[in-house]
Amino acid sequence: MKRPMQCGFRALWGRWGIMLALMLAVAACQPVAAATPMPVYDTGVDPEAWAVVPAGPFLAGQFNAPTNLAHAFAIMVTDVTVEQYVRFLNQALAEGTLRVQGDQVVGFYPGDSFHGAKHEEEIPAQDYGFVPLNDPDAPFVYVEGVFAPKDGYARHPMTYVSWFGAWGYCRYYGYRLPSGLEWEKAARGEDGRPYPWGWDLTPANANYYRSGDPFEAMRTVGSRTTPIGFYNGKTYDGFATLDSPSPYGLYDMAGNVWQWVGDITEGIHYRFMRGGSKDSYPPDLRVWVTNNATPRYFGPGTGFRCVREP
Repeated sequence: MKRPMQCGFRALWGRWGIMLALMLAVAACQPVAAATPMPVYDTGVDPEAWAVVPAGPFLAGQFNAPTNLAHAFAIMVTDVTVEQYVRFLNQALAEGTLRVQGDQVVGFYPGDSFHGAKHEEEIPAQDYGFVPLNDPDAPFVYVEGVFAPKDGYARHPMTYVSWFGAWGYCRYYGYRLPSGLEWEKAARGEDGRPYPWGWDLTPANANYYRSGDPFEAMRTVGSRTTPIGFYNGKTYDGFATLDSPSPYGLYDMAGNVWQWVGDITEGIHYRFMRGGSKDSYPPDLRVWVTNNATPRYFGPGTGFRCVREP
């Protein structure tokens, strides 16, 4: 499946939503030459690490509504990387769990209940696209039947993955996508902070639109993802970062890539995402901001992480 023509997302941001969505769509659709040489840094953050988020109360949403999460869960410290995802693709293709169909890799999804609501699209049980095969801007390549990360992208977050592709990765390993409430508690802890690291946002905290990181060259290649855990207090060729994990030690819970979450809402076929991206304006990085797109959507600023039992 080719990338949808509407590169932006529908966003739920109150009275400023339409304006911000249009601005984000323009930014997200700018061409980026993914093959352009870019810096390579080892952040030292382990993509295989998990953190436990305890059960209990926290403050949810823009207005800090007291909310109780009745269960504990474990969540990945970083987004799923390109290296991790191509490993999954190669294994699942070899096993026959996934298959190549046209210009995409497809996998089975058992479908959703259909309620016939206005504008709702039916999602029956069938194969759906997980990732494209030949998109020139994707962070991976497919050569002679084998997937591999593009040079420099192995430890970057996986992008160009649909909601189905994120769901399928988690399911393959016995995990799942986080719910929106799980994601938000993991991102902000219990004190009502608007950003994972605290109360203020600077370019040293996260990768967002024109934040000036070494992977951004807006006059030439545009914005690119930063490696997982890049904002960990290190200085990279003169660019100083602040250590910016969430209260539970999770990196990149704001900026870099939007993260698919697992919520399925009755009468709505859209899927939701959280966290903002490299193409987002600063207000979009607040932990309560919710974005959405069709589950078939894939693009340069959307990734995911998984949760499991603690």
